[in-house]
Amino acid sequence: MAFKILSGCWTILLILGCHHLAPIAGSSVNVGQHNIDQILESSELVLLNFYTDWCPFSIRLAPIFEEAARQINNTFWESGRVTIGKVNCDKEESVALKFEIIKYPTLKILRNGLVVNSEYRGQRSVQAFYQFVAQELADPIKEFRTLEELHDINDDTGLLVGYFREKNSMEYDNFRKVANFLKKECQFLAGFGEVTEGLRPDGQNLIIFRADSTLSSHREYYSEYSGNLSSFDDLMAWTDDKCIQLVREITFNNAEEITEEGLPFVMLFYDKNNLQHVQEFKTVVETKLSNSSLVNYLTADGQLFQYPLMHLGKSVADLPVIAIDSFRHMYVFPRYEDIHKPGVLQAFIDSLFNGKLHHQLHYGPEPSTAVWENDTSKADTVPAVVPESQFKQLLPSPHRYTLLNRTRDEL
Repeated sequence: MAFKILSGCWTILLILGCHHLAPIAGSSVNVGQHNIDQILESSELVLLNFYTDWCPFSIRLAPIFEEAARQINNTFWESGRVTIGKVNCDKEESVALKFEIIKYPTLKILRNGLVVNSEYRGQRSVQAFYQFVAQELADPIKEFRTLEELHDINDDTGLLVGYFREKNSMEYDNFRKVANFLKKECQFLAGFGEVTEGLRPDGQNLIIFRADSTLSSHREYYSEYSGNLSSFDDLMAWTDDKCIQLVREITFNNAEEITEEGLPFVMLFYDKNNLQHVQEFKTVVETKLSNSSLVNYLTADGQLFQYPLMHLGKSVADLPVIAIDSFRHMYVFPRYEDIHKPGVLQAFIDSLFNGKLHHQLHYGPEPSTAVWENDTSKADTVPAVVPESQFKQLLPSPHRYTLLNRTRDEL
C-alpha cells in the first residue's frame, strides 16, 4: 500500500516537473530577456506577439492567440519545430527595443534565430494563425526527379537549384534553412543522387542561381555558389544578395509592410499587358540610378492602382507613368521616355532630397531645371501636378494597431 502511495506521489511529481520545464500544452510562452536567446536557438519557427495589457487590440487578440497556440502545439508538438510566444512590452522594454516595435500588437516571425523581413499581418483568427504556421512549416523546396521537370519551372521569379549527392547532409540542411527564410523571394528546387550526376562536380554538391526573366543584367542571370556550403551564414548572405531585388512589386497584400519601411516610393505604374516597360524600368534602376538606401523602387499594376493614378491626373490609358510618393505628396515624372536619357530620372529623384520639388509645391514650377547629359545642358520642365500622397493611406491603420509616436530611425 505504501509503495502504491509513493508511486503515485512520484507520478504527480514527474508530471509537475514536466510542466515546470516546458510550457503547458496549449499555452503560449512568456518571452523575455531571460529566455529569448534559448528560444531562438532551439526553435525552427518562432511567432512572437508583442503586446501591452492596456492596448485594446492586444486585449482582443489575447484569447485568440492563446487558443491558436493550443491548437498549434497539439498538432506540431515535436521539440524544436515551433514556439508560439508573447512579449509584454511594458515589462520587457529591452526586448521591444531590440525588435524595433513601433505598434501594438506586432507579430514577428523568426526562422532559425533570424527575423524574417515580413511580419504576420494576416487575419487575427485561430484558423488563420493555424494555417499560417502550417504553411510556414511546409517544405519550401520542390524536389525534381527528372531533368524534364526543370524545364517546366516558372521563370517570373529567381530560382535556386541544388544538386546534391544525398538529402541527409549538413549542406542540404543549410540549403533548406535558407529556403525557409527566402521562399517568398525565390523558388527553390533540389535533386539528389543519380539524377544530379553530370550536373555537379564528382563527389561534391552544387547550388546555382537563375534570375527571373525580367532581370536586365544578363551577366547576373546565371551564377554558381562558390562559397562554403557547410556555412549557413555564407550561403544565406549569397542567396539574400541574389533573391532580394532593387525593384519590388507592390500589391495590396504587401503595401502595409513596404510603406512601414518609411522610405519614399519611386514607382512605375505599368500596363500588365505590356511588361516591356517593367524590364526597362528595372534596367535603369539597376544600371543608372543611386539612392537605393533612400528610396524604395517599386512597380505597380496600373489597373490595380487606378485611384493613385487618378490623383496624378492620369488614367490607365496614360500608362506607363513614373511618380514619386514622399508620403506627403506625389510628384509625376513628366515624360516616361526620358528615363533613357542619362541623368534625367536621377535628377528628378535628387530634386526630392534637395528641396526643389518641395519649393515647387509652395512657389510654383521653376522655368526649367538643368539636366546634364554628356556635358551638354538640357532643359527639362519640373512637373506641376502635386497631389497629396495616396500611399500613406496604406500605412498601419489606427483601427487595427495602437501606434507609437516614434519611427524605426529613432530606435
